Amino acid sequence: MFEKRPASYHCVWDYEFEWTKDHIPAEVKQPLKFSYDKLAEQALERINIISPPPPSSNTRQALQNAEASKDAATGPLGPPPKRDLYTLLRDNAATDEILGQLWEEVNSVPEWVDWEQIERGQKVFYRYAVGALTGLAFQGLLGGMASNRVVETLARTGGFSTKIARHRFFETFQHVLECTKSLSDIQPGGAGHISTVRVRLLHASVRKRIMKLAESRPQYYNHQAFGTPINDLDCIQAIGTYSSNLMFLQLPRQNIHPRKQEIEDYIALFRYIAHVVGTPTEAFETPRKAKAWMESIMLTEIDPSETSKILANNIIKCLEDTPPVYVSKEFLEVGSRWLNGNDLADGLGLGNPGYYYWALMAGQCWLSKLIAYTARAIPWLDELQIAYFRQLLYVYIVEGDTLGGPSHFDYKYVPETGKKTTYEEDNPRPEQAKKSFSVETVYLYAFVVGVVAILLTGALGLKLSLNASKNLISILS
Repeated sequence: MFEKRPASYHCVWDYEFEWTKDHIPAEVKQPLKFSYDKLAEQALERINIISPPPPSSNTRQALQNAEASKDAATGPLGPPPKRDLYTLLRDNAATDEILGQLWEEVNSVPEWVDWEQIERGQKVFYRYAVGALTGLAFQGLLGGMASNRVVETLARTGGFSTKIARHRFFETFQHVLECTKSLSDIQPGGAGHISTVRVRLLHASVRKRIMKLAESRPQYYNHQAFGTPINDLDCIQAIGTYSSNLMFLQLPRQNIHPRKQEIEDYIALFRYIAHVVGTPTEAFETPRKAKAWMESIMLTEIDPSETSKILANNIIKCLEDTPPVYVSKEFLEVGSRWLNGNDLADGLGLGNPGYYYWALMAGQCWLSKLIAYTARAIPWLDELQIAYFRQLLYVYIVEGDTLGGPSHFDYKYVPETGKKTTYEEDNPRPEQAKKSFSVETVYLYAFVVGVVAILLTGALGLKLSLNASKNLISILS
């Protein structure tokens, strides 16, 4: 007889949980699909008056054609000047009421902020760096494409074509790295704080542009079905992807379990980031609430669409066989299945490679756990590892060839009518990837060593048990 499940039990996308009073019913989440950060949008309107935005690409092309036909003495239009929305906000906050309100809000420090806790939360990310990067890539990015409303906004920016998605992916990591680099970086005026304000203004720009296009062309974006672009629910889900999902889903699925205090500290860090970026912070008041929000969103907001499949496919293509790790498409697909479950991976249209790649993923998880658990058990090694990963990741992702310098989160991927990310076919494997060292080799060694260790441990345990049995028999006889 199978045990009867209580009515409060849910299993969604291979994840089980029990509904409690902390969970959020659909009727409470529904209004959040249409509420959004109005202060940032009002501030953007004021900034656009002070410093008008450059024309869109379509408008610029029309102007260039007109200039060319007239043989203007000044020649063709040059590239539009770049605007730094953060600088415009800062420099005009004292003279404009709306900008002053936003500036005061992003620089205010809520009474619930404990800077010592925030600093501990930053260290948690680097303590579990290998597992965190794996989780954010496979579950946060690839699994996030299963949110069928959110992908409609992402697809309209054009920023998820295979040529662009990798750069955009690492821009997101830059934001996380800047927010965790040091305590001063996340405090007002620090690099992470400034980037978070820039992201807030970028969100307002994308939202305003899509809604403006939808006003004149309702078929471009179904507001009633998808909600306001980058709405409050979307933002709660985004913050949760990098906080509660990491603590309660991404790391545990790699058999890595942070301590209770680490979870509290890490959630507190992202509650403060939510405050700065204009996301409702109530969802992250406690780890229990954050977990309940994560599960409630999984229940109603995760449902892969055809657009989800397109974006997931393009992400796989933009990450496979690229330096410095040179992982294969098959490993990326198995990693996504490991972190998201087979049902969700099937919904995203991902392949299901053979056992060899599952063994590689097992080796990766064992290695991640060994690194994290060894360091956290030895305080001096923990501090050494945190410092090492802080420097390594920032130098490689931000300062190295990956991004080629810090991104200012400019408004580069401008929504246009007729522009939407489409499915892209496979490309032949680059010759450089065939000749280069792949991190998959490391994971294979880790798997082999792990299997040998398990077998030796089992053999030793069996031998000890047999010896104990012999001794017991000799005593009784």
